[in-house]
Amino acid sequence: MTGKAAAIGVLGAGAWGTALAQMLASDGRTVLLWAREEELVAEINRQHRNSVYLPSAQLSETIRATGDLAQFATLDTVLAVTPAQHLGTVLAALPASPRDLVLCSKGIEAGSGRLMNDVARDAKPGSEIAILSGPTFAHEVAAGLPTAVTLACAGGEEQWDRLSPQIARPAFRPYYSDDVTGAEIGGAVKNVLAIACGVVDGLELGENARAALIARGYAEMMRFGEALGAERDTLAGLCGLGDLVLTCSSTSSRNFSLGKALGEGQPPASLMADRRTVAEGAHTAPVLAELAMRHGIAMPIVAAVYRLLQGAPAREIVSELLARPLTTEAPV
Repeated sequence: MTGKAAAIGVLGAGAWGTALAQMLASDGRTVLLWAREEELVAEINRQHRNSVYLPSAQLSETIRATGDLAQFATLDTVLAVTPAQHLGTVLAALPASPRDLVLCSKGIEAGSGRLMNDVARDAKPGSEIAILSGPTFAHEVAAGLPTAVTLACAGGEEQWDRLSPQIARPAFRPYYSDDVTGAEIGGAVKNVLAIACGVVDGLELGENARAALIARGYAEMMRFGEALGAERDTLAGLCGLGDLVLTCSSTSSRNFSLGKALGEGQPPASLMADRRTVAEGAHTAPVLAELAMRHGIAMPIVAAVYRLLQGAPAREIVSELLARPLTTEAPV
């Protein structure tokens, strides 16, 4: 397919968007990659590098970067990988509605409390929506290491039959679901929980504490997801538990790294101001805490992360969590 017009496009040339473009180009197809920064477009096209967001990767020569959204007008399939808080704005600027719009950003829109599929449907009502989510570190996907994800298709098996051959690669394996809500909630909630696990690491509270936090955080994810209509099996899969375990265990996770810095005593305002890449959990935590309160869902870890981001001392927050009344371990 080398040299032919792009059949698939990726919106967003951050680490994850660039990694997805690299994966899609691994069979020789041309992939159109949109970047906002002119200098990044030039670097990708001339040097086949993204030194800011994915410096470890030598990019395929069949990735073609552009800053012009009009070039996406003829594409049938577009992967949207912009930060969650900017998704609606970018999609509204697209000149046409692709047949299949695959959302790869994880988060909940601040202010409105909408999931990304709701944002996308409002911006592009003519597109069929799918969610791609799972345990995916960008540098590993770009390097061609084995990865499995959930591909949740609002259009059911008919959409899956169109999309899966375009996305699947020998080292990148999608699994079918039609539970768009569950796929989204898993990815959004785990970002907040990863911040909490980073705090545990920053405070040097040990592996026992981190394992307990993952388990109890998963219970919060299940409670929230089921209240909003997600299926338990979805949250127990790649886009829920799988993604949670990955991002709560490594400084390769931006959210975990943010939490670690908070646990080490660095102030939230300076951390957020200095970060070149988005720790989406920091934007999701306030709206997630508010939604949980509105629906009467107990999410004490999420509430604790929200307070941390407001400036509450990490050790004080941990002490309050440990002092909660004893209860059963039932997840719901």
